[in-house]
Amino acid sequence: MPRQLGDLEDAVMTRVWQWNRPVTVREVLEDLQRERSIAYTTVMTVMDNLHQKGWVRREVDGRAYRYTAVSTRAAYSAALMNEAWSRSDNPAAALVAFFGMMSAEQREALKDAMRIVQPTLSGTPEPQSGEPVGERAEAAAGEEAGEEAGDPADGAGPEAGR
Repeated sequence: MPRQLGDLEDAVMTRVWQWNRPVTVREVLEDLQRERSIAYTTVMTVMDNLHQKGWVRREVDGRAYRYTAVSTRAAYSAALMNEAWSRSDNPAAALVAFFGMMSAEQREALKDAMRIVQPTLSGTPEPQSGEPVGERAEAAAGEEAGEEAGDPADGAGPEAGR
């Protein structure tokens, strides 16, 4: 599993996830500069680090790279939760504490998600199309359906020259 993202990495990935298309360092830089002063080389290094961590793949486009997310923000969030939970010496207690921190909206989203995965967990048939299932969980399931896009491709373009 890829490692957790830092604040700047998260800001970069947020743009890659939101734009949902191949992006250049220059595009991300210009958007980040609306919020803070930041150097091209800093953004280039962060995007290279994200590539090394497996969160983006890149393809050469002229003298630059175009970066694309390898998985969704939802998959990243799920990986973080799984990592934290797996490190607990008492997973059941960790879940109880986590559930206790949830807002009413988060608990409702959890119920919706459980309605989707419950048939898979119990080995019973999938719900019939007429059965109500929460819209948030249904949307989340659809978002995750095509999430993995394959192994990151490594290019050898002269990105450092830009």
